[in-house]
Amino acid sequence: MKTSVIGFPRIGEQRELKLASEKYFRGENTAEELLETGKQLRKKHWLLQESKGIDIIPSNDFSFYDGMLDTAVMLNAVPQRYKELNLGSISEYFAMARGYQGSNGDVKALAMKKWFNTNYHYLVPELEDSTEIQLNATKALSEFSEAKAAGIITKPVVDGPFTFLKLARFTGRKKAEDFAGDIVGAYAELLKKLSSLGAEWVQFDEPALVQDMASGDIAFFENMYSEILKHKGNTKVLLQTYFGDTRDCYKEIGALDFDGIGLDFAEGKESLALLCHHGFPEGKTLFAGLVNGKNIWRNNYAKTLEKIREIKKHAAHIAISTSCSLLHVPFTVASETKLDDSYKIHFAFAEEKLQELTEIKKLSCCEGPEKEPEYIANSTLFQNVRHGANKDVQAKIAALSENDFVRLPYFAEREKIQKARFKLPLLPTTTIGSFPQTADVRANRAAYRKGKITKSDYIYFNKKKIAECIALQEKLGLDVLVHGEFERNDMVEYFGDNLDGFLFTEKGWVQSYGTRCVKPPIIWGDISRLRPITVAYSTYAQSLTKKYVKGMLTGPVTILNWSFPREDIPLKECAFQIALAIRGEVLDLEAAGIKIIQIDEAALREKLPLRKADWHKDYLDWAIPAFRLVHSGVKPETQIHTHMCYSEFGDIIKDIDNMDADVITFEASRSDLTILDALSRNGFKTEVGPGVYDIHSPRVPSKGEIVGELRKMLQKIPKEKLWVNPDCGLKTRGTKETVPSLEHLVQAATEVRGGL
Repeated sequence: MKTSVIGFPRIGEQRELKLASEKYFRGENTAEELLETGKQLRKKHWLLQESKGIDIIPSNDFSFYDGMLDTAVMLNAVPQRYKELNLGSISEYFAMARGYQGSNGDVKALAMKKWFNTNYHYLVPELEDSTEIQLNATKALSEFSEAKAAGIITKPVVDGPFTFLKLARFTGRKKAEDFAGDIVGAYAELLKKLSSLGAEWVQFDEPALVQDMASGDIAFFENMYSEILKHKGNTKVLLQTYFGDTRDCYKEIGALDFDGIGLDFAEGKESLALLCHHGFPEGKTLFAGLVNGKNIWRNNYAKTLEKIREIKKHAAHIAISTSCSLLHVPFTVASETKLDDSYKIHFAFAEEKLQELTEIKKLSCCEGPEKEPEYIANSTLFQNVRHGANKDVQAKIAALSENDFVRLPYFAEREKIQKARFKLPLLPTTTIGSFPQTADVRANRAAYRKGKITKSDYIYFNKKKIAECIALQEKLGLDVLVHGEFERNDMVEYFGDNLDGFLFTEKGWVQSYGTRCVKPPIIWGDISRLRPITVAYSTYAQSLTKKYVKGMLTGPVTILNWSFPREDIPLKECAFQIALAIRGEVLDLEAAGIKIIQIDEAALREKLPLRKADWHKDYLDWAIPAFRLVHSGVKPETQIHTHMCYSEFGDIIKDIDNMDADVITFEASRSDLTILDALSRNGFKTEVGPGVYDIHSPRVPSKGEIVGELRKMLQKIPKEKLWVNPDCGLKTRGTKETVPSLEHLVQAATEVRGGL
């Protein structure tokens, strides 16, 4: 029995990749220096996995921005607009990731979407009719050779052709089947070259197989791989799935000439049942995803060993694996110096999960594992009660009735009341919430955290920034203002820090996209609000202007989805606990005179089950009510906004409407406003603000560009319901990009408004 890892975090233990990349973007280091940082990190991570006893170590799981982008480059799927910039290879790569605005031209970045049911964002490949798919880049080959030179024979990891084509965007008349032949040729050539270099295993990631699969999808998959696998030579090919089970195609993938098949036994609800019912093909290795790659809790060895015993009845050759790539968890618990050991013993980040794999392998080979010290220590851990109960919170959840989830009067009447109260112009302009977190803002927060300044000094600085932010927005001519969120490190961490039941890490960084890293809080116990959280700063901001200032909150589903959740209670119960806590904040803001309150649900779509049959019973039937619980108690004249980040919303647009907000803003610019058709088709009642420009790119949109976007929107959205706003918060942008972008936004709204 061997151990295997699907993928490893690439940002580095101290976010070395993020820091080096951002230096490169600022022109403070060279491309060569950035490439050298990547090389050092790769070697460090390979050697770490080897030292922990991992038998099959991945390579090519490293990326300077995103794996799907790397695959697009590998296949020569670079849209013509980027080639026409005539940039060097690395500059062209980052132009695709971040957009480009300079002497060589002006182009937007590729679209960005959530990677299945995670908070990781991938870049959407674009295939034009003129795209010539061929093996174009050698990254997978060179990184395998790097590891080999370090004495490690790795398992190259490549996004599979089926998932690549399922996630790609086709900009012309051609569709996936038109590119299949060339894709097959490119993957066959890649296999040949890796085989010639001495690769023993090659891993093709096909997470799209765990979604609903029609018969045509299965046939398309079979046809491609039946050809690709003819060229594997002496190399073994692993088909790796994750984030669910392969119930629609289990028998078909088993019949193909794969040497190994990776199944997820953590999130794959039917994986064990499929194995028991259909068996496992002889001569193949089952890569069993038994160590959860998406949560941070220790593996329960007793339960895992029981599962292995059952698996062994049906599969003769087994490799113990992570359930998915470890890029979804922090690097190591060893970096946490402030959390008490009584907490830390329950956590397993990426490095600790390597140790778990090795220990499970050892225990699974013992005749009496219960006597081994690793088993005894693990068993003792799970005998301890780790979660703190709050009987008052539990009683409030138990007492909830249907009326607590209904806001009265209904939307149509509220809309009339609010139009009369606010008297905003057509196409009202606003932002999503945060303004640039400049160096002085971060320094002030760090100084306060380290005890170098007093609380009053900290608050004084934040109020000064708020006053500057309000003045800037008034100068720009925005209609509905925000306070800028200078006191907030992260939209989830900030609220979790003010709620009982959360724990926080010091270095628990996880990559969200590119150089953007987040530190998800850990939900430890029952959740309640300790004190008012946002009221003081919101009311101060409102006192500085006659315009309306939005109160800014994070919604319960997003707080839950962007945290590491408990495993001992249902997600529904946890969501309702958070909802009651945020509900108290909403009512306090309203009582303090804040008349517009935004409750962000940026991550609502993120945890939607990958199979449609599970959407409502396993998620939407509690996620939508959790949001409604937050705002159902406010007055009809209080306007409730919400915001949602990159996702595909079209198929749940009616559920989003049922959230019963008054205004919903969406990130939309990187998806070419495809959400407009869904809004129009479903008669969306809620007022709406699709983002008019992309804040994840440093480029500044022109007034004319935004005018064009607004005119597209007005073809699908009634003028009385359209708001004008950026895609998302401006926290990650600089002032030099933010000010002209917002100037152009207001100018564009004014111009279009004048013609209505």
